[in-house]
Amino acid sequence: MKVYPLLFEPVFKPKLWGDRRLEQLVGKKLPPNELIGESWEIADLQSGQSIVRNGPARGKTLRQIVVDWGDALVGGAKLVDGSFPVLIKFLTASKPLSVQVHPDQAMVNRRGGDCRIKNEAWYVVEAEQGACIYRGFKKGVDISKLRGAIDNGSVEDVLHRIPVRKGHAYYLPSGTIHALGAGVVVAEVQTPSDTTFRLFDWDRVDPITGVARALHIEDALECVSFAPVPLDLEKPQHLASVWTSITSLVRCESFVIERVRIVEGAEIEIPHHEMVIWIVLEGRGSIVCDGLDHPVGFGVGDTLLIPAGTSGAKVTTHASTMWLEVTVPIASSLAEFERLNKDALGRIGHGGSQYVPLTLPDRDRNG
Repeated sequence: MKVYPLLFEPVFKPKLWGDRRLEQLVGKKLPPNELIGESWEIADLQSGQSIVRNGPARGKTLRQIVVDWGDALVGGAKLVDGSFPVLIKFLTASKPLSVQVHPDQAMVNRRGGDCRIKNEAWYVVEAEQGACIYRGFKKGVDISKLRGAIDNGSVEDVLHRIPVRKGHAYYLPSGTIHALGAGVVVAEVQTPSDTTFRLFDWDRVDPITGVARALHIEDALECVSFAPVPLDLEKPQHLASVWTSITSLVRCESFVIERVRIVEGAEIEIPHHEMVIWIVLEGRGSIVCDGLDHPVGFGVGDTLLIPAGTSGAKVTTHASTMWLEVTVPIASSLAEFERLNKDALGRIGHGGSQYVPLTLPDRDRNG
């Protein structure tokens, strides 16, 4: 079987803080009578496994595809403990998520096993007026002040609150205290880990069990970082050509996220030498490639995995289209892997077209 672009069945996760907005925003067919907080789009974990829904590999799990296709799927990207190297989700919150943290490298080294680094990033798909996220601490907060806030129930008072708007992106490296606020829908890109330590849960009680959810305070305090979040990794940069604009959103050691916009009616080669993922947020289109009898159609809410070994791939847009493009840095091929380069823009846009790199103004990060 030749490799080709894959689409997957979403894995829905009911949550106390979930709602039904993924139906309207990204066209998900949610199970009836459930409040869905997460839709796992590309997942290779025991707690969630994606199933292919298109083409000759239909019905196979992502883990089977990883094994069967090998380097033709992931190219130079490294697996994480045998798992596909990224996990892609949509999150939607009618109530704030728990204040939480994920293991840092020192904890992973000490504990091993299923304890893994969880670097992640959020792209805001929708946000109600006044919505926010929490990320990091206010200046001057240390472990003593944090313990005091835990003891007296004032954890929110020590957190850095950031108002958010649609189109903003935020990087959350492992060890960063964080929480998604109410009224926010995000696309989440992360390393493949499901290890989360809850520090505070807004004194919530599960309406089904009548019991508060478990907290993991000592685990969280063992790995939480009080260092500032490295904002230089999410400084937006923008390049435009005749048909396309590309905005760099987050660049870290685990993944790169860019926002790509393409006008209606474009028919262009897909200029990648490595695996790439598209999270489609606007428009629709189709992809053809060698060895596939029918085009792969895509639209809002779809997440495409385009394998490294795909050959002869071309995309046609049937409307003005926008997606988040996720790639995994390849140390040995950074020069050809770099997405914001003249060669890529020339092929995406129009041969010999003129384009000018623009640096967008920094937005207010301090609320």
